[in-house]
Amino acid sequence: MIRRLITPLAALLTALLAVPAFAAAAADNPHTRVTLIAASRAPAPGQPLAVGLAMVPKPGWHTYWQNPGDAGVETRAAWSLPKGATASPLSYPVPGKLLVSGLMNYVYSGPNTLLATIKLPALPVGAALPLKVKLDWLVCSDSLCVPESAALDLPLTIGTGAADPATAAQFAAAKATLPKPVDWPARYSLNKDRLRLSVPFGSPDKVRSAYFFAAEEGVIDYAAPQLLRVSGTALVLDMHAGGKPTGPIHGVLKVEMAGAAPIGFAITATPGSVAAGAPLAAGSDSGESGSKAALLPALALAVLGGLLLNVMPCVFPILSLKALSLAKATESQRQAQRDALAYAAGVVLVCTALGAVILGVRAAGTQIGWAFQLQDPRVITLLLLLMTAIALNLAGLFEISMGGGFGQSLVDKGGTAGSFWTGALAAFVATPCTGPFMAGALGAALVLPPAAGLLVFAGLGLGLALPFLALGFIPALRHRLPRPGAWMQTFRHLLSIPMFLTAVGLAWVLGRQAGVNAQTLGLIAALLLGLALWWLGARQRGGGKGWLPIGLSVASAVAAVLLLGKPVQGAAPVQAAQTETLGALPFSPARLAALQAAGTPAFVYFTADWCLTCKVNERGALASSDVADAFRKAGVAVLVGDWTNGDATIGAFLENRGRSGVPLYLFYARGGHVTELPQLLTPDALVALTAQG
Repeated sequence: MIRRLITPLAALLTALLAVPAFAAAAADNPHTRVTLIAASRAPAPGQPLAVGLAMVPKPGWHTYWQNPGDAGVETRAAWSLPKGATASPLSYPVPGKLLVSGLMNYVYSGPNTLLATIKLPALPVGAALPLKVKLDWLVCSDSLCVPESAALDLPLTIGTGAADPATAAQFAAAKATLPKPVDWPARYSLNKDRLRLSVPFGSPDKVRSAYFFAAEEGVIDYAAPQLLRVSGTALVLDMHAGGKPTGPIHGVLKVEMAGAAPIGFAITATPGSVAAGAPLAAGSDSGESGSKAALLPALALAVLGGLLLNVMPCVFPILSLKALSLAKATESQRQAQRDALAYAAGVVLVCTALGAVILGVRAAGTQIGWAFQLQDPRVITLLLLLMTAIALNLAGLFEISMGGGFGQSLVDKGGTAGSFWTGALAAFVATPCTGPFMAGALGAALVLPPAAGLLVFAGLGLGLALPFLALGFIPALRHRLPRPGAWMQTFRHLLSIPMFLTAVGLAWVLGRQAGVNAQTLGLIAALLLGLALWWLGARQRGGGKGWLPIGLSVASAVAAVLLLGKPVQGAAPVQAAQTETLGALPFSPARLAALQAAGTPAFVYFTADWCLTCKVNERGALASSDVADAFRKAGVAVLVGDWTNGDATIGAFLENRGRSGVPLYLFYARGGHVTELPQLLTPDALVALTAQG
C-alpha cells in the first residue's frame, strides 16, 4: 500500500524535475552521483555490450533494490538506442536491510552498480553508437525521501570490441557484488501464515546467518523475523508469509559464513515438502565476543531494574511482610538464609521462565515483550482474584496456614515452601512494570543469544530478590528491623490498602481490555471469592458450618476466569487512553513515515493500560496544559501506540528500538533527529522538545 502511494508520486516529481536534454555520462544530483559506464568504447558489431549505472548515494542516504520492501521505489531505466539494439533488464547487487519505524526496506547505503547488457545490431566498423538512458530513482534518508533523475549520454564507436582498461576493474568489482546464479533444487511450503524455504547448501555447519530477499512483492512479511534452521545439508528459513504463492518464487539468499564476507545466491524455489529442521548451532550475527561485551552491561541494568521493582505497590507489601517475618526472635540464622534463598529461587525461576517464553515465541516469528501475559483477559482476571484474596487476608478476614504464598504464612509461618511461592508471586505481579534500568536490559536480552538472554532475565529476578537476600544473610540488617509486637497486626491491615487498590486497578484494566461485560464478570468472580473467603474465616472463628458455600463460590470464580479467554460477545474493548489535551492519533508506521516525509515534528509514545508508569505519565506530564500549548504552537503531531492487547506492528517497532515493553517516548524533530525520552516524564522536559523544531 505504501509503495503504491509512493510510486506515482515519485514518477510525477521526477518528471517535473527531469533535465530535458541528455547531458553526459555522469550526473551529480543533490543526494546521488550516477555514472553510465561501458565495458568497451569500441564494441564489436553484433556482439553484446556490458554497461553499468554506477550510483553513489551521499552519506546518510540510500537507494533501493528491485523489490524495495515495505516502502521505496525500484530504479527505472528508459534506454534510447540505435535501431536494432535492445537492452536487458537491470541486474542488481545483493542488497542490505534497513528497518525504519517498523518498515523493512531493501537498500544500498553505499556505492553500487546496476548492470545491463546491450545487444548490438551488425553495424559497420566506425559507425557511431550513442547510448542514452533516462534514469529515475528514489533516494532516502531515515527521515526524508527525494525522487531524483538523470539523463545520461555515452557516445561510442563500433570497433574491435577491445575492453576499456579504465572501466575493467569497475566492471569486475560490480559483477562480484551480483548474486551468484545457482540451480539448487530449492523448495518452499506454506502452512497458514508461515512460509518455510529449504535451500540445499554444502556446509550448513559453517553458516552464521542467512536471509531471503524475495524478488516478488507480497511473498513474505518483510519486517517479520526469519528463523534459520538446518535440516540435513539444507538451510531452512521459517518466515511469516505475506501472501499465498502457488508457483515458483524467486529471490536472493544472502549467507554469512564464519570468517568470510556475505555471499548472495540467486535462487528459484518451487512448492514442495519442507522439513522443520533444527535451530542453527553456529554463532549469532553479533559474534561471541560482541555477545559477551553486551551481556555484562545488560545484566547490571537488569539487576538494578529488578531492585527498583520492590517499591511497586503490589510488591512492597509482600516484601515488607517477609522482612518482618525475619525479625522474629525465633528465626535462626540458618532458617533466615534458607527463607532468603527460597524466596530468591521463586523470583528468579519465574522471571527466567517468563523470559524463556518470550524468547521462544519471538523466535517463532511472533512479536511479544515483557508483561505479554497481561494482554490476556484471563490472566488479568486471575490476578484480580489473587490480589483480592491477598488484600482480604491482610485485612484479617481469614487466615492461611498451608505454607502457601501469602497472608498469615508470610508473617508467621515463613518456611521454605512459603518463601519460594511468595517469591514467585512477587515476580509475577511485578511484570506490569518496566523501570528506568529495565528498558535497555530487556531490550538487549531479545537480541543476545538465547542463553545470554535468559541470564539477563535471571538477573532481573536477582535484583528483585536482593533486599530479602540481604536481610537473610546480614544479621545486622535484621537486627535493625522493629521488634515483633501488636503493632504488626495494625501494619498488616494497613498493607491491605495497596493490595485493594491494585485489585481495583486490575478491574479497570479488564474493562478497558475486554469490555464492560467482561469487567462485570470479573467483579462478580471477585465477589464470589470474597464470600467464599468470608465463609472460610467464619469457620476458622467457629461461626460457620459446611464447605459447600466455599466450593460453589470458588468454582464460580474459576469459571469466570475460563470464560474470559476472549472479550465477551457484544462488548468492544476500549482503546488505551489517549491524552485528549494533546489530540493524539493512533500510531502506525505509515502515519509516522508520512509525518517525517512532510517535515512535521512528531511526539510518539507507546502505552498499555496495565503499565503503571504509563498511567502515571498520562495523568501527569502528558495531561499538562503547558505541554499541549507548546506542542500546538510548534506544530507537533502526537501519535500513541496502544499495546494493551498486543500488536505485532508495535512489537516490531519496539524491537527495532531495542525495547521489550512499554513505555517508550520518542520525539522526531523536523530535521529527522530522534530523541528518546526517559520513562518518567516532566512537563518541562516535554516543552523543551519544541526548541528542536
